[in-house]
Amino acid sequence: MRNIKLIIEYDGTSYHGWQSQNNAVAVQDVIEKALLKLTGEKCSIIGSGRTDAGVHALGQVANFVTNSNIPPEKFSYALNNILPDDIVIRNSEEVPLNFHARFSATGKKYRYVIYNSRQRSALHRNRAYFVPYPLDFHSMEKAIGYFVGTHDFTAFKAADSGVKTNVRTITGTWLKKDDEIITFEIAGNGFLYNMVRIIVGTLVEVGIGKLSADDIPYIIESRDRRKAGRTAPPHGLYLMEVYYPEKNEMTDDYARDLRII
Repeated sequence: MRNIKLIIEYDGTSYHGWQSQNNAVAVQDVIEKALLKLTGEKCSIIGSGRTDAGVHALGQVANFVTNSNIPPEKFSYALNNILPDDIVIRNSEEVPLNFHARFSATGKKYRYVIYNSRQRSALHRNRAYFVPYPLDFHSMEKAIGYFVGTHDFTAFKAADSGVKTNVRTITGTWLKKDDEIITFEIAGNGFLYNMVRIIVGTLVEVGIGKLSADDIPYIIESRDRRKAGRTAPPHGLYLMEVYYPEKNEMTDDYARDLRII
């Protein structure tokens, strides 16, 4: 029995998110179907976390256990010959049995792309958030600095999110403008449901002057979702990277519970 780690890139436009669910096709379903065809085993893929319908990934991480004798590094090539064009396995490797794509993760990095132009784009329609109003880039750049650090992000959480704590640590934020494209990146030890999209929606309100950059600390302190901006659409969001410690810190209990159906 071997544990295989995958790094996955996908265009989420045609999928109802990462996680399998009834009456909809998810990225997880497509990869598991490809694995069944490749190995003859019904492998259960464990993802580092969910991405919503329409959200993309350049660095989603997943793992599965297998008895297949396919060399670990060859899984990426073999799966890519089966998978549709909008899902690609960028890398495959064997990892210790106690590696868990979700529970072993120590942080993530996301990117959000805004298309800021008077006219919409045919090419970016499923890849970026179209904002037709002029945006004050320097105010937005000032605003993102307030998110860095450890805060209670209740004001930037979807209402139906059920978690034990709303405290998260943001380790870095970046903002770049290249003509009509504004790219925002954020890294941290974890993110609440829709947190990045709500942060982006708030940054857009700063950019159009509805909010001031200096309002951000007060919004964070308020813990009031109504004071933050709208939730930006999913198609501008990309999961870029998932961080893991050099040595896996999980116990061997998980490895003993691994099974192949």
